[in-house]
Amino acid sequence: MEENLNNSSAEYFIVKAKAQGVQVIGLTRGQDTRFHHTEKLDKGEVLIAQFTEHTSAVKIRGSATVLTKYGTVETDG
Repeated sequence: MEENLNNSSAEYFIVKAKAQGVQVIGLTRGQDTRFHHTEKLDKGEVLIAQFTEHTSAVKIRGSATVLTKYGTVETDG
């Protein structure tokens, strides 16, 4: 775990809630994709997260701005 935090090639992303109750759901890596973590954000809250050896994808429900090194995405809500 510590090694992953110090890895300069780690993939980070930022989610900023534009409305109440935005859900950020982490999905597992491996043969079976499963939900493994959920965060609920209130309007204006920001979550800074990282893809890890356990998290391969993220699902976002609600109105939010998502920032990555590849650009910015606005959800439709």
